[in-house]
Amino acid sequence: MTMIMGALNPIAIQLGGLAIHWYGVIIASGVLLAVYLATKEASRRQVNEDHIMNLILWSLPFALIGARLYYVAFKWPYYAAHPSEIIAIWHGGIAIYGALIAASIVFIIYARVQWLSIWLVMDIVAPTVMIAQAIGRWGNFMNQEAYGAVTSLAFLKGIHLPGWVIQQMLINGSYRQPTFLYESAWNVAGFILIMTVRHHEHWFKQGEIFLSYVMWYSFGRFFVEGMRTDSLYALPGLRVSQVVSIILFVAALGTWIYRRRQSVPWYLEGNLMKYAN
Repeated sequence: MTMIMGALNPIAIQLGGLAIHWYGVIIASGVLLAVYLATKEASRRQVNEDHIMNLILWSLPFALIGARLYYVAFKWPYYAAHPSEIIAIWHGGIAIYGALIAASIVFIIYARVQWLSIWLVMDIVAPTVMIAQAIGRWGNFMNQEAYGAVTSLAFLKGIHLPGWVIQQMLINGSYRQPTFLYESAWNVAGFILIMTVRHHEHWFKQGEIFLSYVMWYSFGRFFVEGMRTDSLYALPGLRVSQVVSIILFVAALGTWIYRRRQSVPWYLEGNLMKYAN
């Protein structure tokens, strides 16, 4: 007999009028893990850990702002009518591509000021961002968002999901495709793959781990986005994230091919400009 449960409570802790949402807790957990992993790898590549901490402190607020502005921009008719909702990120509604664009700008500026190789810094951080994204998608799960088309209970049981995940996919009276889970699993697989091979000698030149992340993520995101029913649209029938995914994949592949032919340091050589530390 299958036990019928209600949807999970999106609020983790309620302290009077202050509500701490699982969405924020889960995203913060992903960020903390990413910071820990990035600082450990930075020391191996002769990059002062302080640089990673500074980058995180500078990029996080801008990434959050970028993610929200990106989402709001493509949902402007709604937010124009409900301006008080623009800052209500605890209700969901942040776009990872907006966060990545904003954070990348911060990284580039910081690396130039500190005389660090932006490619090396991106290589160090990229796989940790991937696992943070994988964890963060479970915040969408708690908010019952980032889901796909209507499906059947039999299908969800058939892919061997636990009951509590299946029940959370019961949204507005219908079971939904757990596209949040598909993207999370894709990112976990990419994280494991990159972390397994990145220390092989003469496999990666500086910049290629970051470019691998971009290609892996954009490839998977293109297909997952096509399954979602809550996508952002630039025009009717034109999903923003699919367009961005194609552009990023092609740009990353082209950059990889170009840089592979250039005299570029290997990733394992680390920070050749140690005086910048």
